Amino acid sequence: MIRSYKSAVSKSINIIWHTKGQSIWQRNFYEHISRDQKPLDRIRQYILDNPQRWADDPENPQHNPDDCEFLFDIPF
Repeated sequence: MIRSYKSAVSKSINIIWHTKGQSIWQRNFYEHISRDQKPLDRIRQYILDNPQRWADDPENPQHNPDDCEFLFDIPF
């Protein structure tokens, strides 16, 4: 189900951007189903804390602008 969703979204975005086959999804990311409360709490805390670390993230284009490959201006 998730693979189908990602495929449909990728195709739609690539049509809008006129980029055939360009990957739009974050690398090294995976889906996870949490079946216990402790892991769920850790994930929720990560989601809450993570934006505060964005300035220091090496994938943040403003952290190291010379390494930036793409900055998309989404037309919608």
